Amino acid sequence: MAAGLPIIAADVGPCREVLAGKKSLTARYLTGEKGREPRIRRTPVGWLLVEDLTLRNLDRLSVKIPRQVLVAVSGVSGAGKSTLVLDGLVPLGEQYLYPAARRTQGKVPGKLSGMDGIRALKVVDGGAIGTSDWATPATYTGIWDLVRDLFAATRIASERGWKKWRFSFHSREARCAVCEGKGRVKVSMHFLSDVDLPCEACAGRRFNEETLSVRFKGKNVAEVLAMDATSASEFFDFHAVLAAKCRLLAEVGLGYLALGQPSSTLSSGENQRLRLARELGETPAGRTSGKEPGKNPGKNAGNETLYVLDEPTVGLHTADVERLMAALHRLVDRGHTVVVIEHNLDVLRGADYLIDLGPEAGAGGGRVVAAGTPEEVAGAKGSVTGRYLK
Repeated sequence: MAAGLPIIAADVGPCREVLAGKKSLTARYLTGEKGREPRIRRTPVGWLLVEDLTLRNLDRLSVKIPRQVLVAVSGVSGAGKSTLVLDGLVPLGEQYLYPAARRTQGKVPGKLSGMDGIRALKVVDGGAIGTSDWATPATYTGIWDLVRDLFAATRIASERGWKKWRFSFHSREARCAVCEGKGRVKVSMHFLSDVDLPCEACAGRRFNEETLSVRFKGKNVAEVLAMDATSASEFFDFHAVLAAKCRLLAEVGLGYLALGQPSSTLSSGENQRLRLARELGETPAGRTSGKEPGKNPGKNAGNETLYVLDEPTVGLHTADVERLMAALHRLVDRGHTVVVIEHNLDVLRGADYLIDLGPEAGAGGGRVVAAGTPEEVAGAKGSVTGRYLK
């Protein structure tokens, strides 16, 4: 935080007083004022069947995974959740969809059926969205491509004969010659680790003065990149596609993120939600439109994608978890299948179907303890997860 800026707290004081107050969003979730709304559970339109999976503590495990619903795989740490999903379901699905994966992955000790109609499998993880500081939320989501179109259409750019490529980080004519469009430079400290500092030549703006002289609605490209997603959605409200892409970032809890923030500064949770925002912006709907969310209007038209996420709520506030769940449900409402490995009770409560592994970790786990709706798992004997859900 910059020196001199105060820390503004919504509420401060003894826990009992904060919980009784109305300022703290955290308190409103803790007291039950927000969240935990009941959902209409979707009905599966088909099933994936993993059979005879023998990996680590899974011994010839067979499990049914419903399609076109939100599925959460739960259980104590070490129960076999990641082994089932990431080491079993994912490679088996990839080998079904992509024949080349059979040569690179080798034989997976198990079988998978029920994939008919699924066109793709995507693991939405928290890995970096790019390998350089040229990668930003704007470039990753396609926002920057549309912004460059707008700047290229300005009167000044047209008079100079500039096309959209002239506003690219990779354009030698456009970018700062010192930092090469990255906005930062590495300073060698010899016996110490290198220090990453803002570029003095362009003051971190990435572009040279000639490029920055072109303005759209009073802002140059650097000022657009400095806008957060929420502000950008209002600034571009005249452009339906561009505004929608910016709003999607806000809808997955990234409204505060600057469009031009370097990818190296993003957390794994931010990377994961960026991937979700891009999927929501690009994934075709598999179901017919005009149906009530949360209900299955029928089988899709062959556009179904199988999405897999591994504990996406790590580090998220309860309000952010609520936004994340809304994004996942939107994917399912479009006719896709979402499988989430999770411990978070709000996610488990909001899923359509649970697969609870256990009952213990390691050799004491690797079995399906309970499966069904959250209500059914909550009533299952022997399920540790069920006890907490209940």
